[in-house]
Amino acid sequence: MTTAAYPIYDADQHYYETPDAFLRHLPKEFRKEFQYVTVNGRTKLAIGGMLSDYIPNPGFEVVAAPGSHENWYRGENPQGLSFREFGGKPVPSAAAFHEGKAHLQELDRQGVQAAIVLPTLASVIEGHIGHKTDAVAALFHSLNQWVADEYGFGNGRQFPAAAINLSNLDNALRELDFVMKAGARVVLVRPAPVPGPHGGRSFGFAEFDPFWARVAEGKILVVMHTSDTGYDQIYRWWTEGAAGEYRPFEKDAFKEVLDIALGRPIQDALSALICHGVFDRHPGVRVASLENGSAWLAPLLGRLESTFHKMPKAFRQDPVEAFRRHIYIAPFYEDSVRKVVDLMGADRVLFGSDWPHPEGLANPMDFLKDIADLSAQEQQQVMSSNLKNLLDGRWN
Repeated sequence: MTTAAYPIYDADQHYYETPDAFLRHLPKEFRKEFQYVTVNGRTKLAIGGMLSDYIPNPGFEVVAAPGSHENWYRGENPQGLSFREFGGKPVPSAAAFHEGKAHLQELDRQGVQAAIVLPTLASVIEGHIGHKTDAVAALFHSLNQWVADEYGFGNGRQFPAAAINLSNLDNALRELDFVMKAGARVVLVRPAPVPGPHGGRSFGFAEFDPFWARVAEGKILVVMHTSDTGYDQIYRWWTEGAAGEYRPFEKDAFKEVLDIALGRPIQDALSALICHGVFDRHPGVRVASLENGSAWLAPLLGRLESTFHKMPKAFRQDPVEAFRRHIYIAPFYEDSVRKVVDLMGADRVLFGSDWPHPEGLANPMDFLKDIADLSAQEQQQVMSSNLKNLLDGRWN
């Protein structure tokens, strides 16, 4: 196994939620909104009273093997195999996929000192019932309580990202207070417009300042991870007759080129933070983009620069400088990390393995092979010190 002379900090690991993760602490009045049901002998999720295929196997009894889609994402598919064919035979869900103690042992096996740990199925909630703000708040609170039980927040090695929904600010602040008291160092916010009575709205608007102020005061890292953002509607505009919900594991060439799952949502979300002044009003906020790749980064920085020259009075500070000061990027292994370092600086790039997801790395330390063209100091920043400093609340 590849090793390093410094502790490895992984910004993107996951757990697969057991049904108990959502139901253990969920009040009875909300249980009709999130149910596991049996259909033709298979476990399915019914959310908001509707059957969902967002995740085909929401019980995660079996899953695709960690890293089994790596060659597909690297573009190494000379036989033209389908995405599902790349996954191979499913494997039983291991304890390390959903149990805190077993995951710690897995970190030891991987040679990883510490990791941000993110949910998997939770990304379905806001996209499906985001308009039911109390139900979303209750489900996220139940999940965060389960995480506190099973993993603990900020135990020094596992740093679960506490899920926060901003649709109802009072609920969001209560949840933020709860997870901070539990020791959370990281919160997860969906990179999408906040649902509201008249459609979506930007979380960069001043109405959300109490949330950003509290995050800055507590030096809490905000992460934005790919999710069900609602951007699948863009694909439907172009494909008359397309219907149904967003399914992240169903691939279509046109949808892939549109980049509605990864690039488009995150660049819009980060642009909202810049253009709507969050970093001007709250200079202590830091945001990390996880599992969104980096192909969108150079074009976005170019648009920010161009807009600043055209409309300098629309910004209180240079938006590109603000972006580089407040935002961290975790590139994909198939991306050129060298290019991201050149665009952002080595101190703003994070390593994320996406373990144990099939699109991630089976062996997180293999990422060192993808950054062999970085200097030794740059490699250490990406693999270790950048995230360590963020989790310690030490940032410039």
